[in-house]
Amino acid sequence: MNQFTEAAVARNPAAVQLLGLCPLLAVSNTVANALGLAVASTVVLTGSAVLVSAVRKLIPEDVRLPCFVLVIATFTTLVNLAMEAYAFDLYQRIALFVQIIVTNCMILARIEQVASKEGLGRTFVDALGTSAGFAAAILILGAAREALTVGFPLAALPPGAFLVAGLLLAGVNAVGARTRRARDGATARLPRP
Repeated sequence: MNQFTEAAVARNPAAVQLLGLCPLLAVSNTVANALGLAVASTVVLTGSAVLVSAVRKLIPEDVRLPCFVLVIATFTTLVNLAMEAYAFDLYQRIALFVQIIVTNCMILARIEQVASKEGLGRTFVDALGTSAGFAAAILILGAAREALTVGFPLAALPPGAFLVAGLLLAGVNAVGARTRRARDGATARLPRP
């Protein structure tokens, strides 16, 4: 569970590493769109990571990145076709951003850093944690933008995405800094042996 929490919170791809922001900002205008992209990204990341981990010893070092991109593209195509067949309304709204999941640096980074080096168990947990962190970020941003649209119509537009995301990131950073200061202060007050 520690690896899952680290991947979802401490290394959150959107809030901490600032990876995958293009689709995060573009698709998060509603919760439904955000959820669709979160599920699509989860399927692509988890499937790609597990497959790469399973065959990592068969992939030659000098062609590993093209192989990783090929695996990611395969899962992206499968998700794209499934979404087009079974969720066409959602597909019409977010199709472009589902199709470019193959270029999402969050996914390629996790495959390069974890799946290509670790076994199936650790890779699967890391992929789920990273996906959960990305999903939480995009759903929170989508809910905030959708709620703010009532009194602040700019929130539904691309500039509003930047403003709302920036304010949310500032809030996350402020809470994190306050937590670190409180933790460091409590550690400093401990009696010395």
